[in-house]
Amino acid sequence: MELPNILIIAGIALILAGLLWQFGSKLGLGSLPGDIKIEKENFRFYFPLTTSILISIVLSLLFLLYNFFSHKF
Repeated sequence: MELPNILIIAGIALILAGLLWQFGSKLGLGSLPGDIKIEKENFRFYFPLTTSILISIVLSLLFLLYNFFSHKF
């Protein structure tokens, strides 16, 4: 795969990630049970553990399906 194609795919992936970030909060992503939130007086820590795992599973399934169907034809 050539560099321009890689850059186009990376750009599309960034756009999709931005849309998911924007509309995902309305669907509850980022505030699932298991996401770690620690808020104190002058300190805030947030780690979306469950959200990250969920997104990883969905992306893995999408890439698996893409790989499966791209080698069939």
